Amino acid sequence: MGYVPQFAALDKRFPITLLEVVLTGCLKQGLSLFYRYTKKDKEIAHELLEKVGIASLANRQISELSGGEFQRMLIARALAVNPRILLLDEPTASVDAVSRDQIYSLLAELNKSMTIILVTHDLLAVSSQVHRLACLNEHLIYHGEAELTESIVNSLYGCPVDLIAHGVPHRVLKEHEEGTHID
Repeated sequence: MGYVPQFAALDKRFPITLLEVVLTGCLKQGLSLFYRYTKKDKEIAHELLEKVGIASLANRQISELSGGEFQRMLIARALAVNPRILLLDEPTASVDAVSRDQIYSLLAELNKSMTIILVTHDLLAVSSQVHRLACLNEHLIYHGEAELTESIVNSLYGCPVDLIAHGVPHRVLKEHEEGTHID
């Protein structure tokens, strides 16, 4: 199982490179004081940076990364354990729209070979790319349907909601009946 936190407990001022962070995902329990990464560990770390699209930044200090680059680095570190399940907590919370799209595209590709479970408030961006959706707002609402229905969205937010997105693929709600929308 791999895990990507919303906010990593990494001090971005700490002098460590992207490659070194990803290598920490290769650490095994029972390390000796003078542990050295193997050639295979380094090859895996480089392959993972390539997979997440930031191999050219391998020697960059983490303090020099954008929010999206930082998140992709954390995903690469989580992939170092070769997980069958990848857990992510708000993977796009601190990134711009371009990085968000890149991360969701990466997750869609990874989902071909592993199960991905993520927590997000970004309902529109993620809803068109998931197979099953479970929503939580005081109670759990699960549905595996291809469409977010008006009743599901209304029960999540507690009131009628109009979904509007610019250039984001999303599931579209049916038209509200007269008098059921908020102006």
